[in-house]
Amino acid sequence: MLRSSAGDGQVLRAIKTMKNMTSAELRQAFLEYFQNHGHEIVESSSLIPANDPTLMFTNAGMVQFKDVFLGSDKRSYNRATSSQRCVRAGGKHNDLDNVGYTARHHTFFEMLGNFSFGDYFKRDAIRFAWVFLTEVLELPKEKLWVTVHVSDDEAEKIWKDEVGIDPERFSKLDEDNFWSMGDTGPCGPSSEIFFDHGADVWGGPPGSPEEDGDRYIEIWNLVFMQYNRSADGEMAPLPKPSVDTGMGLERIAAVLQGVHSNYEIDLFQNLLKAASTAVGCKETDTQSLRVIADHIRSCAFLICDGVIPSNEGAGYVLRRIIRRAVRHGNKLGASGAFFNTLVSALVAEMGDAYPELKEKQAQLERVLLKEEEQFAKTLDHGLRLLEDVISNLAGAEIPGETVFKLYDTYGFPVDLTADVAREHQLTVDMAGFEVSMDDQRNRARAAGKFNVDYNDAIQLDGHTEFTGYQQLNGSADVVALFCDGEAVKQLNEGDKGMVVLDQTPFYGESGGQVGDKGLLLASGVEFDVQDCTKESKNHLHHGVLNSGSLKVGDTVAPQVDRVLRQATAVNHSATHILHEALSQVLGEHVQQKGSLCDAGRLRFDFSHFEAVKPEELKKVEQICNEQIRLNSEVRTDIMDIESAKATGAAALFGEKYDETVRVLTMGEGFSVELCGGTHANRTGDIALLKIVSEGGIAAGVRRVEAVTGAKAMEFIDQSAAQLETKLQEQIGKSRQLEKELEQMKAKLAAAKGADLLGNVVEVKGVKVLAEQLEGIDPKALRDTIDQLKNKLGSGVVVLATVTEGKVSLAAGVTKDLTGQIKAGDLVRELTAKLGGKGGGRPDFAQGGGTDVASLSVALADVKALVEQNL
Repeated sequence: MLRSSAGDGQVLRAIKTMKNMTSAELRQAFLEYFQNHGHEIVESSSLIPANDPTLMFTNAGMVQFKDVFLGSDKRSYNRATSSQRCVRAGGKHNDLDNVGYTARHHTFFEMLGNFSFGDYFKRDAIRFAWVFLTEVLELPKEKLWVTVHVSDDEAEKIWKDEVGIDPERFSKLDEDNFWSMGDTGPCGPSSEIFFDHGADVWGGPPGSPEEDGDRYIEIWNLVFMQYNRSADGEMAPLPKPSVDTGMGLERIAAVLQGVHSNYEIDLFQNLLKAASTAVGCKETDTQSLRVIADHIRSCAFLICDGVIPSNEGAGYVLRRIIRRAVRHGNKLGASGAFFNTLVSALVAEMGDAYPELKEKQAQLERVLLKEEEQFAKTLDHGLRLLEDVISNLAGAEIPGETVFKLYDTYGFPVDLTADVAREHQLTVDMAGFEVSMDDQRNRARAAGKFNVDYNDAIQLDGHTEFTGYQQLNGSADVVALFCDGEAVKQLNEGDKGMVVLDQTPFYGESGGQVGDKGLLLASGVEFDVQDCTKESKNHLHHGVLNSGSLKVGDTVAPQVDRVLRQATAVNHSATHILHEALSQVLGEHVQQKGSLCDAGRLRFDFSHFEAVKPEELKKVEQICNEQIRLNSEVRTDIMDIESAKATGAAALFGEKYDETVRVLTMGEGFSVELCGGTHANRTGDIALLKIVSEGGIAAGVRRVEAVTGAKAMEFIDQSAAQLETKLQEQIGKSRQLEKELEQMKAKLAAAKGADLLGNVVEVKGVKVLAEQLEGIDPKALRDTIDQLKNKLGSGVVVLATVTEGKVSLAAGVTKDLTGQIKAGDLVRELTAKLGGKGGGRPDFAQGGGTDVASLSVALADVKALVEQNL
């Protein structure tokens, strides 16, 4: 019988008794157990696979090791263990619709796994699993059921003869116990371990008619990769068989904590309580609460890994999950946005194991809140429309056309329609929906115009050696020629075509940097290179043969346009600085979504959930130019991919990197990224960066365009000239408006003055008017007095107005009276009473003062002053 080794005993003494252990303790115990058995603890990889374009999300622990199993990726270890974050909510592996309705389906889960890359095989894999389950976790052996593939006599013998498994608790199955990476490639039998929840739960053992019941639950799957399947179906033994295992953390936690549903484990209980509080629900475990508790995990981790809600790809799946959670919250009576508030509960539950949750908490909350607010506009309207459809439905199925209309016209997610239908015991005509979707796609294709890409028809062997990091010219042999997409032996003068060389200094378009331009020269030959692209491992020089003829086998002298290369390289370096500056100002969620660098400008697309504020753009620009002025060295180091990651070098999601990579560093670690492009020698070569525009190009994706160096100065000069022109225009408009305003004020003052004629009094036969005008510009007093003098014919007019706490006063005397009464004398007398001064001519004078309270008394004295002078 198989027994634990001495090493196992040391591990068992190091780990405490596991009864009722928490999920966090279980995760740590698993990793430490395998670490003590020579396994490298490998961090969970991103939920967005970097090495498998066939997968939308990482859905198993082996995904990050796929290339290791295939032999194309070499690691410093041959045993590994991990707790891998997984999402199954899109594509082939999609559990979204089952979440909340079953005990064990999740959009997000953690897969505990141990892996052997050509090291140990079946015997050790089985021993590791059995000892961990029965001795470390202390699960009763009589509660475990084991299966193997019908062809795997070796595994059967190990289980029965060495482990001593009860033959009554053992099954040999066919397709359920055989795993393959694809139609071809590594594959092999597997062995699964099930936990028996007891006879009081319905269901039969694996392989029985009742196996779909909940009594026997699979907890661990051990895959033995021992064959390589060819296209004809033949399976040849692998030279180094490997092991891939997976055990769901949530499932084994439920077993250890003595509960039947994953939602009853500690991790979910706390999230369920938080969800209940957030929506204002008295219950703490309903289908809708389970949906919300599950979905906050997948949404938070997807956003952490750079996914932003959008209308396509992974972003669309994320949007569906968020909206599904929000709708279930609304069903429970949630008022307003609530889903974003659960991030804090998730951080409390899983932040220690995954520190990125803590680091990005504020960002997670902002993204979720924005999506909730956006969905709120759609949800109410869509639900009302759907309820109307259901109330008028004749049968038990919602037509596909209706589902499509809700989706296409009103933005109502299909899975929410299916959810609502399920609650009303209805089905959805998905086939009809797909027909409508296909019709829409066909209409879109018919409306588009597609050009032939001749690169698709080009088949090339070998590779072009790139020499452009060290030099911009040299000597090279022509290995292939193409004209109109067809391989030819010779190009003649005037022909447009493509030239393939055995080596070239021309950079082929990639990584957002455009291809180089220049010339290919030989005796009597000049080929104008207008672009350079990459196809497979070859550089294609696109252009026109200006003179001579060019044949396969000829030797040419490549000459890259130095001016264009330098300007392009400078802009490429600027994008790296811009990327880091955006991350510092907006948050670490900023990730590159695309770029374009040519000689004239740079364009950088990045993930962000809202428009960048003017003050944020200004700060980004300031940081960029600070780094440029430091004039630090732009350093490139060649190293293996693992060493590059250890430096913290940023890589692009979805990019496939070679084993040896170029690490670009700017400043004192300011920007460290993997990049194969060409760059400036020092940051000072950029001279100046000026952002010229910022805007959205897709949901969750923004675009910044900028110019550098001389182009930046040109932009600034042009902007200044435009500003000066606009300023002169505004000054002209302002002066015109001021003139019109003064005219209007004068008219207003005259109108008010005319109303005062009824207040004229006579002093010894002389007409006298002394009044205060409200809301009149002091400048309008003179015109008003002149108009009143004309209307009086003969007399004295004194007017005053108060503006900003000061008195402005003016007096006018008709010429027939100036021999007796002088306006200047009147003003001097009156302003003295107001704490001010004034004066003027005999017929008109003006002044002012600060004693506003004395104004009424001063105006009342006008009659006495006039009388004294008569």
